[in-house]
Amino acid sequence: MGRDAGVIGLGAWQLGADWGEVSEEDAHATLRAAADAGVTFLDTADVYGDGRSEQVIGAFVKSRPGITVATKMGRRVEQRPENYTLDNFRAWTDRSRANLGVETLDLVQLHCPPPPVFSTDAVYEALDTLVQEKRIAAYGVSVERVDEALAAIARPGTASVQIILNAMRLKPLEQVLPAAAEAGVGIIARVPLASGLLSGRYDEHTTFAADDHRNYNRHGQAFDVGETFSGVPYEIGLEAVRRLRPVVPEGYTMAQFALRWVVDQAGVTVVIPGARNPEQARSNAAVADLPPLSPHTLEAVRGVYDELIRPHVHDKW
Repeated sequence: MGRDAGVIGLGAWQLGADWGEVSEEDAHATLRAAADAGVTFLDTADVYGDGRSEQVIGAFVKSRPGITVATKMGRRVEQRPENYTLDNFRAWTDRSRANLGVETLDLVQLHCPPPPVFSTDAVYEALDTLVQEKRIAAYGVSVERVDEALAAIARPGTASVQIILNAMRLKPLEQVLPAAAEAGVGIIARVPLASGLLSGRYDEHTTFAADDHRNYNRHGQAFDVGETFSGVPYEIGLEAVRRLRPVVPEGYTMAQFALRWVVDQAGVTVVIPGARNPEQARSNAAVADLPPLSPHTLEAVRGVYDELIRPHVHDKW
Protein backbone atom coordinates (compact mmCIF):
# COMPACT_ATOMS: atom_id res chain seq x y z
CA MET A 1 0.00 0.00 0.00
CA GLY A 2 2.99 2.31 -0.28
CA ARG A 3 3.88 4.07 2.95
CA ASP A 4 4.35 2.10 6.13
CA ALA A 5 1.39 2.49 8.46
CA GLY A 6 0.89 1.41 12.05
CA VAL A 7 -1.20 -1.75 12.42
CA ILE A 8 -3.95 0.16 14.26
CA GLY A 9 -5.58 2.87 12.15
CA LEU A 10 -8.73 4.91 12.61
CA GLY A 11 -11.97 4.49 10.70
CA ALA A 12 -13.62 7.89 10.33
CA TRP A 13 -17.21 6.96 9.48
CA GLN A 14 -18.21 8.04 12.99
CA LEU A 15 -16.73 11.49 12.37
CA GLY A 16 -19.06 12.05 9.43
CA ALA A 17 -22.50 10.60 10.08
CA ASP A 18 -24.66 7.55 10.79
CA TRP A 19 -23.43 6.95 14.35
CA GLY A 20 -25.28 9.68 16.19
CA GLU A 21 -24.03 13.22 16.58
CA VAL A 22 -20.29 13.87 16.84
CA SER A 23 -19.35 17.55 17.06
CA GLU A 24 -16.49 19.00 15.02
CA GLU A 25 -14.65 19.72 18.27
CA ASP A 26 -15.01 16.09 19.37
CA ALA A 27 -13.93 14.89 15.93
CA HIS A 28 -10.72 16.93 16.06
CA ALA A 29 -10.05 15.80 19.63
CA THR A 30 -10.46 12.18 18.56
CA LEU A 31 -8.08 12.63 15.63
CA ARG A 32 -5.49 14.30 17.87
CA ALA A 33 -5.70 11.52 20.42
CA ALA A 34 -5.28 8.86 17.74
CA ALA A 35 -2.30 10.57 16.13
CA ASP A 36 -0.67 11.26 19.49
CA ALA A 37 -1.03 7.54 20.28
CA GLY A 38 0.81 6.57 17.10
CA VAL A 39 -2.00 6.10 14.56
CA THR A 40 -0.73 6.92 11.07
CA PHE A 41 -3.57 5.61 8.88
CA LEU A 42 -7.00 7.25 8.59
CA ASP A 43 -9.82 5.76 6.55
CA THR A 44 -12.70 7.93 5.34
CA ALA A 45 -15.08 8.24 2.38
CA ASP A 46 -16.65 10.97 0.29
CA VAL A 47 -20.10 9.85 1.47
CA TYR A 48 -19.42 10.08 5.22
CA GLY A 49 -21.47 13.11 6.17
CA ASP A 50 -21.48 14.00 2.45
CA GLY A 51 -17.85 15.09 2.69
CA ARG A 52 -17.77 16.24 6.31
CA SER A 53 -15.44 13.46 7.43
CA GLU A 54 -12.99 14.24 4.60
CA GLN A 55 -13.08 17.96 5.40
CA VAL A 56 -12.41 17.41 9.11
CA ILE A 57 -9.51 15.09 8.32
CA GLY A 58 -8.16 17.46 5.66
CA ALA A 59 -8.02 20.30 8.16
CA PHE A 60 -6.38 18.05 10.74
CA VAL A 61 -3.60 16.51 8.64
CA LYS A 62 -2.31 19.89 7.47
CA SER A 63 -0.45 20.09 10.78
CA ARG A 64 0.32 16.36 11.11
CA PRO A 65 2.70 15.19 8.37
CA GLY A 66 3.27 11.48 7.90
CA ILE A 67 -0.36 10.38 8.13
CA THR A 68 -1.77 8.30 5.28
CA VAL A 69 -5.36 9.12 4.38
CA ALA A 70 -7.43 6.55 2.51
CA THR A 71 -10.78 7.60 1.11
CA LYS A 72 -13.47 5.91 -0.95
CA MET A 73 -15.65 6.82 -3.88
CA GLY A 74 -18.75 5.64 -5.70
CA ARG A 75 -21.61 5.69 -3.19
CA ARG A 76 -22.89 9.17 -3.95
CA VAL A 77 -24.64 7.98 -7.11
CA GLU A 78 -27.14 5.29 -7.99
CA GLN A 79 -25.43 1.93 -7.69
CA ARG A 80 -25.24 0.85 -11.34
CA PRO A 81 -22.10 -0.53 -12.98
CA GLU A 82 -22.35 1.97 -15.85
CA ASN A 83 -21.73 4.82 -13.40
CA TYR A 84 -18.18 3.60 -12.75
CA THR A 85 -16.50 5.57 -15.55
CA LEU A 86 -13.28 7.57 -15.91
CA ASP A 87 -15.20 10.85 -16.14
CA ASN A 88 -17.03 10.10 -12.91
CA PHE A 89 -13.84 8.92 -11.25
CA ARG A 90 -12.19 12.23 -12.12
CA ALA A 91 -15.12 14.20 -10.74
CA TRP A 92 -15.32 12.14 -7.56
CA THR A 93 -11.60 12.35 -6.86
CA ASP A 94 -11.56 16.08 -7.63
CA ARG A 95 -14.18 16.55 -4.90
CA SER A 96 -12.21 14.44 -2.43
CA ARG A 97 -8.98 16.27 -3.29
CA ALA A 98 -10.75 19.56 -2.52
CA ASN A 99 -12.25 18.22 0.70
CA LEU A 100 -8.90 16.90 1.90
CA GLY A 101 -6.89 19.84 0.56
CA VAL A 102 -4.36 17.76 -1.40
CA GLU A 103 -3.21 17.46 -4.99
CA THR A 104 -2.77 13.68 -4.87
CA LEU A 105 -4.92 11.35 -2.78
CA ASP A 106 -2.88 8.70 -0.94
CA LEU A 107 -5.30 5.83 -1.54
CA VAL A 108 -8.74 5.77 -3.18
CA GLN A 109 -10.96 2.72 -2.79
CA LEU A 110 -14.04 1.77 -4.76
CA HIS A 111 -16.72 1.86 -2.07
CA CYS A 112 -18.46 -1.54 -2.21
CA PRO A 113 -19.60 -1.10 -5.82
CA PRO A 114 -22.03 -3.40 -7.67
CA PRO A 115 -20.45 -6.85 -8.15
CA PRO A 116 -19.92 -6.56 -11.95
CA VAL A 117 -17.58 -3.61 -11.37
CA PHE A 118 -14.94 -5.92 -9.89
CA SER A 119 -14.53 -7.81 -13.17
CA THR A 120 -14.72 -4.87 -15.60
CA ASP A 121 -11.44 -4.15 -17.40
CA ALA A 122 -12.40 -0.55 -18.14
CA VAL A 123 -12.77 0.18 -14.43
CA TYR A 124 -9.19 -0.82 -13.67
CA GLU A 125 -7.93 1.00 -16.77
CA ALA A 126 -9.66 4.14 -15.49
CA LEU A 127 -8.10 3.70 -12.06
CA ASP A 128 -4.68 3.25 -13.66
CA THR A 129 -5.29 6.51 -15.53
CA LEU A 130 -5.97 8.33 -12.26
CA VAL A 131 -2.60 7.13 -10.99
CA GLN A 132 -0.89 8.27 -14.19
CA GLU A 133 -2.56 11.68 -13.86
CA LYS A 134 -1.30 11.88 -10.24
CA ARG A 135 -4.81 12.44 -8.94
CA ILE A 136 -4.24 9.38 -6.75
CA ALA A 137 -1.10 7.60 -5.59
CA ALA A 138 -2.73 4.18 -5.36
CA TYR A 139 -6.11 2.46 -5.54
CA GLY A 140 -7.91 -0.36 -3.84
CA VAL A 141 -11.37 -1.71 -3.23
CA SER A 142 -13.73 -2.02 -0.32
CA VAL A 143 -15.81 -5.18 -0.62
CA GLU A 144 -18.72 -7.00 0.95
CA ARG A 145 -17.99 -10.47 -0.37
CA VAL A 146 -15.03 -12.83 -0.53
CA ASP A 147 -15.42 -13.37 -4.28
CA GLU A 148 -15.25 -9.60 -4.87
CA ALA A 149 -12.01 -9.44 -2.90
CA LEU A 150 -10.47 -12.28 -4.88
CA ALA A 151 -11.44 -10.65 -8.20
CA ALA A 152 -9.73 -7.40 -7.19
CA ILE A 153 -6.63 -9.14 -5.82
CA ALA A 154 -6.16 -10.76 -9.23
CA ARG A 155 -5.71 -7.31 -10.83
CA PRO A 156 -2.06 -6.17 -10.84
CA GLY A 157 -2.80 -2.54 -9.98
CA THR A 158 -4.80 -3.24 -6.83
CA ALA A 159 -2.91 -1.98 -3.78
CA SER A 160 -5.41 -2.89 -1.07
CA VAL A 161 -8.61 -4.70 -0.20
CA GLN A 162 -10.80 -3.50 2.63
CA ILE A 163 -13.01 -6.23 4.05
CA ILE A 164 -15.01 -6.96 7.19
CA LEU A 165 -12.87 -9.13 9.46
CA ASN A 166 -13.55 -9.74 13.12
CA ALA A 167 -14.20 -12.54 15.62
CA MET A 168 -17.72 -12.86 14.13
CA ARG A 169 -16.61 -12.81 10.48
CA LEU A 170 -13.92 -15.42 9.88
CA LYS A 171 -14.51 -16.35 6.25
CA PRO A 172 -11.79 -14.02 4.82
CA LEU A 173 -9.18 -16.10 6.64
CA GLU A 174 -9.76 -19.02 4.29
CA GLN A 175 -8.85 -17.52 0.90
CA VAL A 176 -8.69 -13.74 0.92
CA LEU A 177 -5.82 -13.17 3.33
CA PRO A 178 -3.57 -15.86 1.79
CA ALA A 179 -4.30 -14.60 -1.76
CA ALA A 180 -3.59 -11.00 -0.76
CA ALA A 181 -0.32 -11.97 0.91
CA GLU A 182 0.80 -13.86 -2.19
CA ALA A 183 -0.08 -10.93 -4.45
CA GLY A 184 1.43 -8.28 -2.19
CA VAL A 185 -1.97 -6.63 -1.65
CA GLY A 186 -2.65 -4.88 1.64
CA ILE A 187 -5.58 -5.96 3.80
CA ILE A 188 -7.53 -3.23 5.59
CA ALA A 189 -9.74 -4.91 8.20
CA ARG A 190 -12.91 -2.96 8.82
CA VAL A 191 -15.78 -3.33 11.30
CA PRO A 192 -13.36 -5.04 13.71
CA LEU A 193 -15.69 -4.56 16.68
CA ALA A 194 -18.84 -5.64 14.80
CA SER A 195 -20.33 -2.14 15.13
CA GLY A 196 -19.54 -2.12 18.82
CA LEU A 197 -20.99 -5.52 19.66
CA LEU A 198 -17.51 -6.84 20.43
CA SER A 199 -16.84 -3.94 22.77
CA GLY A 200 -19.03 -5.72 25.32
CA ARG A 201 -20.81 -2.46 26.20
CA TYR A 202 -24.25 -3.42 24.90
CA ASP A 203 -27.08 -5.62 26.11
CA GLU A 204 -30.72 -6.37 25.31
CA HIS A 205 -31.75 -3.00 26.76
CA THR A 206 -29.33 -0.81 24.78
CA THR A 207 -31.00 1.76 22.51
CA PHE A 208 -29.41 3.59 19.60
CA ALA A 209 -30.20 7.05 18.22
CA ALA A 210 -32.59 7.40 15.29
CA ASP A 211 -29.71 8.57 13.05
CA ASP A 212 -27.47 5.63 14.07
CA HIS A 213 -27.30 2.81 11.51
CA ARG A 214 -27.41 0.31 14.38
CA ASN A 215 -31.01 1.42 14.72
CA TYR A 216 -32.16 1.99 11.14
CA ASN A 217 -30.14 -0.65 9.25
CA ARG A 218 -30.42 -3.76 11.43
CA HIS A 219 -32.18 -5.62 8.64
CA GLY A 220 -30.37 -3.97 5.72
CA GLN A 221 -32.99 -1.31 5.10
CA ALA A 222 -30.43 1.33 4.00
CA PHE A 223 -27.33 -0.62 2.86
CA ASP A 224 -25.77 -4.06 3.16
CA VAL A 225 -26.79 -5.54 6.50
CA GLY A 226 -23.26 -6.89 6.89
CA GLU A 227 -22.10 -3.37 7.74
CA THR A 228 -24.31 -3.34 10.85
CA PHE A 229 -23.25 -5.73 13.62
CA SER A 230 -21.42 -7.65 10.84
CA GLY A 231 -24.76 -9.07 9.78
CA VAL A 232 -25.03 -11.07 13.00
CA PRO A 233 -28.48 -11.02 14.63
CA TYR A 234 -28.16 -8.72 17.64
CA GLU A 235 -29.21 -11.25 20.28
CA ILE A 236 -26.87 -13.90 18.82
CA GLY A 237 -24.01 -11.41 18.94
CA LEU A 238 -24.69 -10.63 22.59
CA GLU A 239 -24.59 -14.33 23.45
CA ALA A 240 -21.31 -14.74 21.56
CA VAL A 241 -19.77 -11.91 23.58
CA ARG A 242 -20.91 -13.55 26.82
CA ARG A 243 -19.20 -16.77 25.79
CA LEU A 244 -15.99 -14.98 24.81
CA ARG A 245 -15.63 -12.95 28.00
CA PRO A 246 -14.03 -15.78 30.03
CA VAL A 247 -11.12 -16.06 27.54
CA VAL A 248 -10.26 -12.34 27.47
CA PRO A 249 -6.73 -12.09 28.92
CA GLU A 250 -6.14 -10.11 32.09
CA GLY A 251 -5.37 -6.47 31.34
CA TYR A 252 -7.35 -6.38 28.07
CA THR A 253 -10.74 -4.75 27.67
CA MET A 254 -13.23 -6.70 25.61
CA ALA A 255 -12.72 -4.27 22.73
CA GLN A 256 -8.94 -4.59 22.92
CA PHE A 257 -9.27 -8.37 22.91
CA ALA A 258 -11.39 -8.18 19.74
CA LEU A 259 -8.93 -5.83 18.03
CA ARG A 260 -5.94 -7.93 19.05
CA TRP A 261 -7.63 -10.96 17.50
CA VAL A 262 -7.68 -9.12 14.16
CA VAL A 263 -4.09 -7.93 14.48
CA ASP A 264 -2.96 -11.50 15.13
CA GLN A 265 -4.32 -12.80 11.82
CA ALA A 266 -1.52 -13.37 9.29
CA GLY A 267 -1.82 -10.99 6.36
CA VAL A 268 -3.63 -8.10 8.04
CA THR A 269 -1.96 -4.79 7.14
CA VAL A 270 -4.04 -2.38 9.22
CA VAL A 271 -7.23 -2.59 11.24
CA ILE A 272 -9.49 0.48 11.32
CA PRO A 273 -11.70 0.66 14.41
CA GLY A 274 -13.83 3.75 14.66
CA ALA A 275 -13.82 6.05 17.66
CA ARG A 276 -16.23 8.73 18.81
CA ASN A 277 -14.00 10.24 21.48
CA PRO A 278 -10.32 10.50 22.51
CA GLU A 279 -10.57 7.80 25.17
CA GLN A 280 -11.73 5.21 22.62
CA ALA A 281 -9.01 6.28 20.17
CA ARG A 282 -6.26 5.89 22.78
CA SER A 283 -7.58 2.54 24.01
CA ASN A 284 -7.71 1.21 20.45
CA ALA A 285 -4.20 2.39 19.61
CA ALA A 286 -2.79 0.70 22.72
CA VAL A 287 -3.65 -2.70 21.22
CA ALA A 288 -0.58 -2.53 19.00
CA ASP A 289 1.60 -2.96 22.11
CA LEU A 290 -0.39 -5.77 23.74
CA PRO A 291 0.96 -9.34 23.58
CA PRO A 292 -0.49 -11.67 20.92
CA LEU A 293 -3.35 -13.91 21.96
CA SER A 294 -2.53 -17.51 22.84
CA PRO A 295 -3.37 -20.43 20.54
CA HIS A 296 -5.89 -21.60 23.16
CA THR A 297 -7.67 -18.23 23.02
CA LEU A 298 -7.71 -18.22 19.22
CA GLU A 299 -9.24 -21.71 19.28
CA ALA A 300 -11.91 -20.51 21.69
CA VAL A 301 -12.88 -17.72 19.28
CA ARG A 302 -13.15 -20.26 16.47
CA GLY A 303 -15.32 -22.50 18.62
CA VAL A 304 -17.80 -19.72 19.43
CA TYR A 305 -17.87 -18.72 15.76
CA ASP A 306 -18.50 -22.25 14.52
CA GLU A 307 -21.25 -22.96 17.01
CA LEU A 308 -23.11 -19.66 17.19
CA ILE A 309 -22.16 -17.33 14.35
CA ARG A 310 -21.28 -19.40 11.29
CA PRO A 311 -24.87 -20.41 10.43
CA HIS A 312 -25.91 -16.76 10.23
CA VAL A 313 -23.05 -15.21 8.20
CA HIS A 314 -20.59 -17.62 6.63
CA ASP A 315 -22.38 -18.33 3.37
CA LYS A 316 -23.76 -14.81 2.85
CA TRP A 317 -20.54 -12.91 2.19
